Amino acid sequence: MPLPLVTVYKSATCGCCNAWIEHMKDSGFPVEAHNSNNLNEYKIKAKLGAGLGSCHTAFVDGYAIEGHVPASDVKRLLAEKPDISGLTAPGMPMQSPGMAPKGSKPAGYDVISFKDGKAVGVFTKY
Repeated sequence: MPLPLVTVYKSATCGCCNAWIEHMKDSGFPVEAHNSNNLNEYKIKAKLGAGLGSCHTAFVDGYAIEGHVPASDVKRLLAEKPDISGLTAPGMPMQSPGMAPKGSKPAGYDVISFKDGKAVGVFTKY
């Protein structure tokens, strides 16, 4: 079964966002990227709360994906369909897809599940 479209909103000048998009494509996701000068409107639409933001915001199958969340977590999210707003990798973790050298394993950070502006748990610990 084909994976659903990932729609990404990012700054035109962000190289790590482009690297994350490549990671998602390499993992089988179709990706549509949009450059925006006002990313805050997408972070509001994503229902992100304080301290949960990162450099880009994506939407897939009704969920928000904020920042450098590994494609494997997005696939798990789509398979399990928990009652949350989405997943976030707050800030820009150095050992995350798009930040670390291509092909390296995620390490040293947590992917957080959130709902309506509040962190509700650790989805994956790296």
